[in-house]
Amino acid sequence: MDSPEVLVIGSGVMGRGIAKGFAAAGIPTAVFSRNAASVTGIDPRVALLERLPQPAPALIIESIPERMDLKSDCYAAIEAAYAGGPVLASNTSALDLEALAQSLTHPARFLGIHYFMPADVNLIVEVAPIKATEPAATDIAVRLLEAAGKSVVRLKRAVPGLLINRLQHAILHEAYYLIDEGVATAEEIDRCAREMLAPRMCITGLIEQKDISGLDTHALAQQALVPVLHHGDRPRRALQELYAAGHLGLKSGKGFYDWSGKDPDRVKAEAARKLTELLAYLKRLG
Repeated sequence: MDSPEVLVIGSGVMGRGIAKGFAAAGIPTAVFSRNAASVTGIDPRVALLERLPQPAPALIIESIPERMDLKSDCYAAIEAAYAGGPVLASNTSALDLEALAQSLTHPARFLGIHYFMPADVNLIVEVAPIKATEPAATDIAVRLLEAAGKSVVRLKRAVPGLLINRLQHAILHEAYYLIDEGVATAEEIDRCAREMLAPRMCITGLIEQKDISGLDTHALAQQALVPVLHHGDRPRRALQELYAAGHLGLKSGKGFYDWSGKDPDRVKAEAARKLTELLAYLKRLG
C-alpha cells in the first residue's frame, strides 16, 4: 500500500473496528500506532504503520483515549505532517469538539465522526461539524463513510455527546435513578428495554411512534410525567459505586450482572452476531 485513503489513529478495539469497516469495502486503510509490534487483532486487509504515511490520506480518524491533552498532541503531529490537507475527525463520544479544535491551525478541516461498538457491525455513524468546519470537509467524510456502507447521521452542529449518546444517557440516568430508589432491578429494566422499547423503536423510531399514537395523548402524558422524572445533574450511585469498586462489567467479571466464568471475547462475538442478524432482518423488512 503506497498510502491509505483512510488512516485511523489508535489501535484499540474501536480503532481496529473502524479500520476493518473501511477495508472490508475495498477502501485502502491503515492504522497508525507508535507500538505497532505489540498490536494484535488487526484485519489482514488493514496496513499497520508506525509512521505517518506520505502522501496524505483523504481522511484521518482519531480514536485514542478520551484525554484532551493526548488528542491535542496527536492533532499537532498530524497538522505538522500534513498542513491541513486531510480531513481530520475525532471519534470522541464525550469531549467537546469545539474545545478540541481550539488548538488546531486548520479547524476548517476538523469534525466529529462517532462510531458505536462494535464499529464494524453497527451501521449508524454520527458526523458532526464544528462552527469552523467547511462543507467540503464534511462531504469528503460522508462520501467515504457511505462508500464503507455506513448509514450517516449528519448533524447540523456539534454538541457534547452528539445525538445518540445524549438520548442514551438521558434514559440511562432515569434507569439508574429507578435502581437507586428500589423501583426496579437492572434485569427488569433490561427486560422492558429488550421486549418493549427496542422492538417498537425498530419499527417506528422514537418520535414517529408518538405521531402514530396521537400527540394529544403524548402531550398530556408529558405534562404529567416530566415534572416527576429525575432531573438531577449528578451521576447516579447505581453506576458510580460499581465503578469506584472496580466492578467494570464483563471486563472485570462483575458489574450490574455477574460475568464470572464467562469468556469476554465469546460474549462480545455472540452479541455482535445477533446484532448483525437483527440489522440484516430490519433491512429486509424495509
